[in-house]
Amino acid sequence: MRNYCIGLVLWGMLPILITSISEPLPQYAAVPESPEPPVPELEKEEPIILLPEGEELPVSSFGEIWGYLISGREHFFKPEMPISDIGYFGAEVNIYGQLVGVPNPKNIPNFSGRIHLVVACNGQALSHFVLMEGTQVRQKLIADLLEASKQFEGLQIDFENVPARDGAPYRSFLGELRQGLGTKTFTVALSARSRTLENDVYDYGKISGIVDRILVMAYDEHWSGSKPGPIASMDWCRSVANYALKIIGPEKLIMGLPFYGRSWGNWNPSQAYIYSTIQQIKDEQQITYIRREKGIPTFTYKAPITATVYYEDDYSISNRMELYRGLGVKAVGFWRIGQESPTVWKQLALSP
Repeated sequence: MRNYCIGLVLWGMLPILITSISEPLPQYAAVPESPEPPVPELEKEEPIILLPEGEELPVSSFGEIWGYLISGREHFFKPEMPISDIGYFGAEVNIYGQLVGVPNPKNIPNFSGRIHLVVACNGQALSHFVLMEGTQVRQKLIADLLEASKQFEGLQIDFENVPARDGAPYRSFLGELRQGLGTKTFTVALSARSRTLENDVYDYGKISGIVDRILVMAYDEHWSGSKPGPIASMDWCRSVANYALKIIGPEKLIMGLPFYGRSWGNWNPSQAYIYSTIQQIKDEQQITYIRREKGIPTFTYKAPITATVYYEDDYSISNRMELYRGLGVKAVGFWRIGQESPTVWKQLALSP
């Protein structure tokens, strides 16, 4: 479900004076970043008509409204929120392939809806390790997941780093869980897609036949390592929703929406530098004082940056909800409770 605590953090390794500048900062030599993955071009569609700005926003109704909540932040949940399902976060698979951090649903009092245990597995190597068929680690993890799910209304698997060649073990893993869960609701969180990919680990069509619901995480169109841009642009969301509705169908689909924003700067000093680059910085910043910390030279300087921020407010969320509702989406899920504008809940209602 992406990072648990996503904030609008700029830079903290060196003191930085945040301001606008007319000329770009010098590009210091540093460790090169990984190349950005190609983004497929979306088919051209009719422009999306946005709601009039300045007018009262509509109330968007859905049959299911999911809100994701992190253990330890239960105080952000309010009983009056129009939520049918809570995805309760905190459980994960540790480096030994063991289930840890299962939260207690009793910590969410006064909620009459369904609470689902959400389990994350971070890292490709770890995902491969626990998904290998026929191993004791996998068998024990499945048994522990089923046992932990007994105190919840459902289970959601959020494995976002399954290696490309592990599609079959991943699906058989889901199949064993589905069989063991009985009548409990079984869901899975999958990355956004706008088209069918070859040999896709997260093949919507193959996975939808195993689970009861699929949460499509329609956010992070732009992420911390990409160029600045919306977390989920309207055109991109429409393309993702249309594809998900076609492959998954409205009865099983939950469209995920972001509450968070991101910030990008035109320069990040938190990098590794070679000696000649350090000397260049000293010259350009006119460093005259260098102190030694137990023999190690160190200095501090301030440099301006230009920051670009994209975020969500009541208006953008309302437009996205109305877009989904108009396309026939019946269920939405929000990542996550505590990151939102507090008035956004006035724009939501559960359909009877």
